[in-house]
Amino acid sequence: MKKVLIITYYWPPSGGAGVQRWLKFVKYLKQFGWEPIVYTAQNPEYPIIDESFFKDIPEGITILKQPIWEPYQLYKKLIGQKKEERVVSGFLQESGKKGLAQKLSLWLRGNVFIPDARKFWIKPSIKYLNSWLKENPVDAIVSTGPPHSMHLIARGIKKKTGLPWLADFRDPWVNIDFASDLAMSNYAKNRNISLERAVLQEADKVVVVSDFMAEEFQSKTKKPVSIITNGYDPDDFNIAPELLRKDEYFSLVHTGSLNDRRNHPVLWKAIAELRAKNPEFKRDFRLRLIGKNDISVKSSISASGLDDCTEFIDYLPHQEIIAEQKSASVLLLSINNYGASESGFFSPKATLTGKLFEYLAAGQPILMVGPLDGQAADVVSSNKSNRVVDFDNQSVMEKAILELYELKNSMNENVTDKRFSRIELTRELTELLNSL
Repeated sequence: MKKVLIITYYWPPSGGAGVQRWLKFVKYLKQFGWEPIVYTAQNPEYPIIDESFFKDIPEGITILKQPIWEPYQLYKKLIGQKKEERVVSGFLQESGKKGLAQKLSLWLRGNVFIPDARKFWIKPSIKYLNSWLKENPVDAIVSTGPPHSMHLIARGIKKKTGLPWLADFRDPWVNIDFASDLAMSNYAKNRNISLERAVLQEADKVVVVSDFMAEEFQSKTKKPVSIITNGYDPDDFNIAPELLRKDEYFSLVHTGSLNDRRNHPVLWKAIAELRAKNPEFKRDFRLRLIGKNDISVKSSISASGLDDCTEFIDYLPHQEIIAEQKSASVLLLSINNYGASESGFFSPKATLTGKLFEYLAAGQPILMVGPLDGQAADVVSSNKSNRVVDFDNQSVMEKAILELYELKNSMNENVTDKRFSRIELTRELTELLNSL
């Protein structure tokens, strides 16, 4: 059996979206003739802990761990956060206002920690892995980012060993949607451009998660860019009956974090207007937000008068989240809003999160708020039970929500597309690894 070394920062007990793509690949790789060896951090600063993911790690695989130093203790001191508190990812702030300390931390993130806050792990990891590989040969290496420091570790190993290297991008690098929030200097921008170019040119295979990302990356390298989307794991949908429930209400459910860019005040206003016009809708409607929420989300919901019908639920284990998705009347898919695209690549259009495919597998109708010409819109609108609305059109939002409400008892369940099964996606991955 061939062996592949996988370099990833996110690994159980990490929760959230970042861990799932490669955890699920690792789960199924042996079925297709590849033995995974995972290299990850010994003491990482994960924003979310979910020990339920341990069940997906195959028995007997090798997991290598080395200590990592991250500047988050300094960051916590800077913003007045307690040592034991977790740093929430995605520029999400659960309370208070963004003051000078937060702005300074974003500037440091963009201009000092290049490409990201795990940069201090690059050299020690290269040294450790090059030494380990002398006694433990493998057939290929994989790096997955963000954090994109993982690609720079793989690059260092490639230079020393010449091993075939597959670089997997779950999100863009230079053109990530929040780049404008980092206030990067020209030096920082150019440094990131240079590092990204080096990875794209030196990796033997480049993999991305969407067509739009492939178009962007293909413009930066002569090597073919492959697409393996995110997906769903069929095992996750074998839900214990006691976890499932059918709401007596018309429930709009969002799972995962809502940062200020995924806060869509027009949506909350549309819901408030429907409640004001339609007493039955007001009686039946409930909004359930499961996960971390930015203070702007709570403020907007309150300002729209939705406090009495909104339930905020903190992070749940993944199995319970799937149960919530399957129990919802409608699932809310909220895409980051970064305004209009001025020129070139526009990251929100390329968004194809793992959550989208879990929503599809859950079988419930989806209400997506995001770019109408984005890739997520293409996938969601392929089922007539779903609705896609732009960020700012309140009347269209009201119409879509009312249609979903009126059809709630007559809609056909979404049919799960097996192309997006994690098993099928792992087969695609191993075809690329074999070609190396």
